[in-house]
Amino acid sequence: MVVAPESKNLPWVEKYRPQSLDELVSHEHIISTIKKFIKEDHLPHLLFYGPPGTGKTSTILACAKQLYQPKHYNSMVLELNASDDRGINVVREQILNFASTRTIFKAGFKLVILDEADAMTNDAQNALRRVIEKFTENVRFCLICNYLSKIIPAIQSRCTRFRFGPLTTAQMLPRLNHVIESEGVDITEDGRKALVTLAGGDMRKVLNVLQSTSMAFEKVTEDNVYSCVGHPLRSDITSIINWMLNEDMRTACQNIQKMKVLKGLALQDIITEIHGYIHRIDFPTRVRISLVKALANAEERLCAGASEKLQLSAVVGAFTLAKAQVIDVANKEDDEQQ
Repeated sequence: MVVAPESKNLPWVEKYRPQSLDELVSHEHIISTIKKFIKEDHLPHLLFYGPPGTGKTSTILACAKQLYQPKHYNSMVLELNASDDRGINVVREQILNFASTRTIFKAGFKLVILDEADAMTNDAQNALRRVIEKFTENVRFCLICNYLSKIIPAIQSRCTRFRFGPLTTAQMLPRLNHVIESEGVDITEDGRKALVTLAGGDMRKVLNVLQSTSMAFEKVTEDNVYSCVGHPLRSDITSIINWMLNEDMRTACQNIQKMKVLKGLALQDIITEIHGYIHRIDFPTRVRISLVKALANAEERLCAGASEKLQLSAVVGAFTLAKAQVIDVANKEDDEQQ
């Protein structure tokens, strides 16, 4: 992919946005289906849904660029985002006017892209339903949203739905490596893994964190990536787990509190990382269940505005009880063997 000279100051997310359907890195079955729709000139109304950063907007923009030449693009495509006013008046005026008029420069249908469609009110969606129905001959609609449940069933039934799931590591790495090579970023292998792990299938997050870390540090390493986003380091979580399992409750609480203050960590992030660790430690099933329940309760109370200090004590207390349960289970097994 050739990057235009004027795009050098753009954020990397926009600078390396795919310009054609062939450049998209994931969801091959969706891309191949859309290509077939375009080839046979049978593009239906589309509804893309799924988590952020999975390629929904990039897919329809690449599709639009393939359908229309640059000189006709502005007259044939209407793109509205959540930042635009998209109440019932916009549907009745702007969208209706665009959909009801034909262009003299280009044959075929127009395209209306409604990004973040789940932010539209029910009244606006009901008005849009009628517009979709009435002007199908002249225009195609593509609605993009994160939550399918926020789109009314009447619109869902008029569109062909495609779910964009989180990207896998194998799908993200080639594009990540392309950006690293193009920008000449000095990165370690553990830095790459940290980027992909933190992103959780969100390609936009991978590139944003990569750009931020490369600007803040000379080298992109695992520790630098975690430091840049204010996330607990893996070594910090290992220390916290060791304190909770091997120290008394008071010492563990004091050590974790000191680390939180020193490194500016949030208990919410610590709990999320501890949860992943619990499944890798060889605990008896009953003990693992009680720990997960305790973490869930602490997280729920944190979301409701409870004190971090009290919830930290609750988490450490849960591990202290887990130690006692592990000893009981071990003793019972020894008695049964005897």
